[in-house]
Amino acid sequence: MSEIKPSAELTSQVLIQALPYIQKYKDKTIVIKYGGNAMINEELKDAVMGDIVLLSAIGIKVVLVHGGGPEITDMLHRVGKKSSFVDGLRVTDRETVDIVQMVLAGKVNKSLVDLVTRKGGRAIGLCGIDAGMIRAKAADSRLGFVGEITDIDTRPIADVLERGYIPIISTVGSDGRGNVYNINADTAASRIAGALQTESLIIMTDAPGVLREKTDPDTLISKIFVSDTLRLAKEGVLDGGMIPKVDCCKNAIRQGVNRVFIIDGRVPHSILIEIFTDAGLGTMFVGG
Repeated sequence: MSEIKPSAELTSQVLIQALPYIQKYKDKTIVIKYGGNAMINEELKDAVMGDIVLLSAIGIKVVLVHGGGPEITDMLHRVGKKSSFVDGLRVTDRETVDIVQMVLAGKVNKSLVDLVTRKGGRAIGLCGIDAGMIRAKAADSRLGFVGEITDIDTRPIADVLERGYIPIISTVGSDGRGNVYNINADTAASRIAGALQTESLIIMTDAPGVLREKTDPDTLISKIFVSDTLRLAKEGVLDGGMIPKVDCCKNAIRQGVNRVFIIDGRVPHSILIEIFTDAGLGTMFVGG
């Protein structure tokens, strides 16, 4: 079967539609929380890093925040370390948090920096420990070194952006007393976006967005006002793992982020579709 190529007219229409959005975002800062299937599928990973390089090339300041749960699980398995869980959260003892730091700030972070560089971008890898960027404390004594953010210092991020690099941030933090904490990546991205007062926060996940009916993608809610989230929770529209993600969206808006998006990272080029087209792709959260 021969490859179907877009016509010149279709290509020009796509570019015309994207132009006002490109102008809107030029010189603005966006935070992208990168995770889910897009992080473990090599084709999707390649597409995401290409999108980020494109955004940077047209004058948008991109901050990439990532986790790495599957890689952490894999490394724990390799060293024969068994995990236990409390309320669905992994208990993180001293040995485990050492592995978390090694995997997130080392293997995962530097592989993403390398991929962006190979695509023609300029990236610098950071972790929350660098210059005290993410300060944290123990979130729950039962969980060990799982952290709750107490403060964000944006100066290291701003310095990297000012020099034309893409900051790629792994979500480990410290308390300034020698303790390192594993930080939830959605929470970290939300707090960083709020502290930077960014134009947008984009959270990539393995769902189309917020669905009114859980199993029906056609019931996607394309726009949600923060003031409506409590009602949606009472109606059962928001439940399970979507609740903490929506809480991150609300917190980012309340901290001054203009728009927050939950998008399906399983769709190639979902970032570009969301911010550069009229229809978008996922669920957008706004104030009000």
